Formats: sequence, structure tokens, C-alpha cells
Amino acid sequence: MKITKDLYQSNLALLTDFYQLTMAYAYWKSGKGEQEAVFNLFFRKNPFEGGFTIAAGLDYVVDYCKNLQFEQGELEYLRKMKQKDGSAMFEAAFLDYLRDLRFTCDIDAVEEGTVVFPNAPMVQVRGSLIQCQLLETPLLNILNFQTLIATKAARINLAAQGAPVLEFGLRRAQGIDGALAASRASYIGGCTSTSNVMAGKLFDIPVSGTHAHSWILSFDSELEAFHAYAEAFPDHCVFLVDTYDTLSGVKNAIQVGLSLRQKGKEMLGIRIDSGDLAYFSIQARQLLDEAGFPEAKIYASNDLDEYIITSLKSQDAAIDVWGVGTKLVTAFDQPALGAVYKLSALKNAAGTWEPKVKVSQQSLKINIPGIHKVRRYFSKGKAVADMVYLEGQTIDPKGIMIIDPNDATQRKRLMPAFYEEEELLKHIFRKGELVYSLPSLQKIRERAGVQLEGFDKTHKRLTNPHVYPVGLEEHLHHLRMELVIAAKNSQNDKNEV
Repeated sequence: MKITKDLYQSNLALLTDFYQLTMAYAYWKSGKGEQEAVFNLFFRKNPFEGGFTIAAGLDYVVDYCKNLQFEQGELEYLRKMKQKDGSAMFEAAFLDYLRDLRFTCDIDAVEEGTVVFPNAPMVQVRGSLIQCQLLETPLLNILNFQTLIATKAARINLAAQGAPVLEFGLRRAQGIDGALAASRASYIGGCTSTSNVMAGKLFDIPVSGTHAHSWILSFDSELEAFHAYAEAFPDHCVFLVDTYDTLSGVKNAIQVGLSLRQKGKEMLGIRIDSGDLAYFSIQARQLLDEAGFPEAKIYASNDLDEYIITSLKSQDAAIDVWGVGTKLVTAFDQPALGAVYKLSALKNAAGTWEPKVKVSQQSLKINIPGIHKVRRYFSKGKAVADMVYLEGQTIDPKGIMIIDPNDATQRKRLMPAFYEEEELLKHIFRKGELVYSLPSLQKIRERAGVQLEGFDKTHKRLTNPHVYPVGLEEHLHHLRMELVIAAKNSQNDKNEV
């Protein structure tokens, strides 16, 4: 197999779970394939036990939808599939249907870089049952991962308190796609650069890096290695000093730094990749300052995350730049976001939208029925609450009640007339046509930073954050409860028969 030609195809129509195709076929065969539906994509809990989430991945979603098409190779693969009795898995007429299928859905979504919260839709898809169903898996695949990594990056950057965070995770990432998507999402979350050169090219992310321990080991001495590197990159010298003895390495870096200065160049800094980072950084800072290098930066790496950075900060570690790899790009302490994609409304034969609800023994898993909008309220520049409400619902500016979707005892009264507001779900596609102007990755990154500034610091605590209020508008809450009760009563009646 040729990785670039066979594995990473331009067409991703088959990047889905098999059951999505079997359901699409069954919809088609039953005559329901073109029935209009609305699906919502949302998550139920902030990752990392945190107080916020950063939406990321919409650019990928747009690209996927624009290029959704079953071409000859995909159709031939499906044509060869057999059922247990040897008959074709899919009728030829259904494959012809897939061949002619073109994306025609409406999609509303929160913009990348937006701070989002559990239970409120991140993406809303409106279209035929078949198309909506086929979008489930790829949308979840894209948004679950990039949103997770962008959030992890934001948390790490909050811990760094404004110091640059470099993403170094390529070698430990979950494969090629995982590495590229992680680099992009990390940049959205606030990282200043990546070590991943391909990500730098594809997404216009600044790249950074100097040398490894192998560079030092390839020379007879550390000092010789530093001199050789300075000869090659006199304007980009950050020396890795912990190959043999960290403080001796700092002294060798200083010696080479003095040689550079004689040539009109300046050493940028040193990097420590092992040992007691607090102790060695403080000692290194003293050595650098005493030698006349107060501007030289101290870079640190070695399995860092937001908790280790916070601890090092509390120890007054003299670290200026943080290199974070494994625990960022793998979302080390939480492997998945857990976003889901649920049917919330279906248009009947009379052309009327019917809200749909999935009933569960767990209130957390009862979806929110209907066609929704999400509104964020602000007071004095700070977000105070998000409201999920029904499309077309009139909102009383004098007062509304929002109710927690998982605990109806948790309620908050708002007076919209006294708040600024923003609709979070933006029009992305209309009838398959892109109507949204995709921002640059730099603009998305800037948006994430501005968004985080718009929330109280208590919501951004790394541990035990204050819960940001997200609630259902009162009418939506009552609709949900009525549908749940009706569904349970109907099931009870059937059980009694």
C-alpha cells in the first residue's frame, strides 16, 4: 500500500461507520430517504473536569461536506459486498442513488474558537434523512478530536500565564491525521508554534525547533557541538543543555554565546529537557544573568501539561517558554470528548415539524427535542449565561427562565433587556451552498483568546471550576418533559397489553 495514494484518498465518502450506510439503504428502501430531519451535535460534559470547551474543526467539516460524493471506486467496493445468503448487500438502484447524491443540507454551527458548553448544539444539520445520517460519523470524528485538543491547549496556555507554549507532539501523536489535526487545534487553543513542518505548510502555523540530544552525541564534546550549531544557525541558537550535565551544559552554551556576540550575533536561549526543571531553570537563570545574558530565554520540555506547569510556576521556576508534546496532542488525561449526534425533529407528510426525543433511564442521555437556537447573554463584557430555545420562540425582554437540562431544580432568571446578546449558531450551508466566509486560522486563534477573556476567571480554573449556567428556555423545558412523559406512558401501556 502506498500511504499517500491508497490510504489518504481525496474522496472521504467511505469515512463512516458501516451502520450509517445500512441505515441509508433502509431509509431509501422504505421510502423515507428524502424525509427532512434535523440533527444536533453536542457534548454532555466539559473535558478534563474543566469549566469550558473550545470549538474547533469546522473548517474540516466544510471541506468534507463540499466534497461529499460517492465515486466509482467507492461504489465498486460497496457493489461487491454480500449478505450471508450471497445476495448483494445493496441494490444496484441504491448505488445509482449514491452515485448521483450531492450535498444539499443546511448547516448551522458555532464558529471555531468559540467557547462552548455541554448540551447546547455545536452543529445543527437540516436535510434529508439519508444525508443527515451519512454526516454523523465524519462530523463527530472531526469535531470530537479537534475540539478536545483545542481545549487542552487552551488550558495549558492558561497555566503558562502568557508565556509562549510550543507544540512538540508530532512523534507521539495518534498517527498522521491525528498529528496534523492536533497541530491545528493546538494553535487555535493558543500555542504559538508547532514542530510539525507539514502542519506549518498546510495551515500556515509558525514552526519552531533547534536540535536534539543526538546532535550533541554525534560530536566529541558538547562544546564542539554547540559551536558547530552556532556556525550553521547563528541567528537561531537555542542550545539543549541536559545531554550530560545540565549546569555544565549551560556554561558551555554561555561560552558559545560569547563567541556569537563577538560576531554581532546573540544567543536566543537554552532548553532543559530532563531533571528538576524548577531547580535547574533557577540555577541556569543565575548563570546566564551573571554572564551577561539576561535576555536569553529558558525553554523547558519533558512531558509537561497544565498541572506540571502550574506546579513549576508555584516554585518560581525561571522558565520563559514551554514545549509541550505528548500530553497535549494525545489529550493524555481524557481520550475523547464524547460529543453525540441526535435526531431532534422530523417533518411529517403534512409538512409539519415534529420534535423527537430519545428517552433514557439517565437524564443526561435524554436529548433536547425540536429545532434549536443558542443565545449567549453578556453583562459588562462578560458572558453570564447561554440559553437553548426553540426556533421561532418569542423571547420576553422583561424576563425569562432558563432551566438546567440535567437538573430542573437549577434555574436562572434573566432579563434580556438589560443584557447584550449573541446568537451562537451561524449559517454555514444553505441547501448545500457555502454561505459562511471561512476565517484564517490566525483569526480563529485570536477569536479563541478573545472568547476566553469574555468569561469570568472562576469558569477557567483548572480544577473545580465554577459552573457556567446553560439552560433550556422554559417552553423548551416543558416540551421536553411532556414528550418524555408521553413516551414513557405509551411504553407502559404497551407493556400492560
